[in-house]
Amino acid sequence: MRSDGISRAGFLALAGAAGGAAATGTLLGAGPAAATERGATPASGAGRPTARARRGGGLTHRGVCYEVGEEAVDAGWTPARMRADIRAIKDDLHASTVSVWGDGIDHLSATSSEAAERGLHVWLQPRLADRPEREILDHLAEAGRHAERLRRGGAEVHLSVGCEFVLYVPGIVPGDNVLERVENLLNGTYDPRELARRLRSFTARAAAVGRSVFRGALTYGAAVDEEVDWSLFDIVSVNYYGHHQRHADHVRELRTFQRWGKPVAIAECGTCTFVGAPDHGGMGWNVVDYGVRPPRIKGGLVRSERTQAAYLSEVFGVFESMDLYAAMAFSFVSPGSPHVADPLYDLDMASYSIVKTIRARPDDPTSDWHWEPKESFHTLARHFGRARRVR
Repeated sequence: MRSDGISRAGFLALAGAAGGAAATGTLLGAGPAAATERGATPASGAGRPTARARRGGGLTHRGVCYEVGEEAVDAGWTPARMRADIRAIKDDLHASTVSVWGDGIDHLSATSSEAAERGLHVWLQPRLADRPEREILDHLAEAGRHAERLRRGGAEVHLSVGCEFVLYVPGIVPGDNVLERVENLLNGTYDPRELARRLRSFTARAAAVGRSVFRGALTYGAAVDEEVDWSLFDIVSVNYYGHHQRHADHVRELRTFQRWGKPVAIAECGTCTFVGAPDHGGMGWNVVDYGVRPPRIKGGLVRSERTQAAYLSEVFGVFESMDLYAAMAFSFVSPGSPHVADPLYDLDMASYSIVKTIRARPDDPTSDWHWEPKESFHTLARHFGRARRVR
């Protein structure tokens, strides 16, 4: 999703910043102890993944996030382009899984079906923002019914009921849209207890809707600092943009998610394409000045595909060492952030995508475009390919 130049990755980063309040108890959630006190029963079901299904075997699923949508203005979705992209994800990236996310049901259905037909494991995540709660839940139910049809047809598919509800669902935090809610979170202009109550309530409602239409494994895409009652779900799923100097510090941060005794998936991970980008975590998008036309890169940054590739290699190594269930790089392509030779206007530097968008006419944002792999694409392809051969 993108709004006035603010990317989805940016919203995630701001959610993480707001999540700092969670550490002090303001974004109150439901950890394992709290769930036990309420008498919650962990979700279970036939055919759902178990936390220790492949101990010592590294990740079960490795892949990438792929955006679709009708309202995401820079998604660039067309049937032909989508089919080519899914083919590249399977055959060239050597991924075993793809996270299909967005707001358009038709696009979600077509893309997830194509991925399943090509033998990819599918994570389907409907993501509708700034709509009434009932509309968001209806959207989830429609996507979930499609996921169930795929599952009954033999596809390996998981359903994620959404992403970072505190940002995307009106009424949990004050604000008429995502940007206003982010501002209120950062300014502290919200009631922490009311936020916690509303977030728990909506998450439970979303989980119930997901269960009502889908019989496979259920999860939710949480910000790393968000407190979630994971007893409602089969898989603990987090968006991880952490940066640490030591492998052990990554492990320490992620180990807390294993305490539920459920499979842990990294729903998103990544960094941007400039020197020092990992230090920015999920805020790498913020190096673009969208207040001028055309937008330009701030601060004299140096493009570095190697930085992005090295970060992804590092964190996937961490995930493998912890035998996590799955990890998906964010993201495959970002048509709204094209690459150009002039570093001042190279918006791809602020992109988390593993391929770069090249427009036929760089000065025309509506011109046709194609993508070319970045160094991170090749790095992940080698990693995924080796893992596939080992299995």
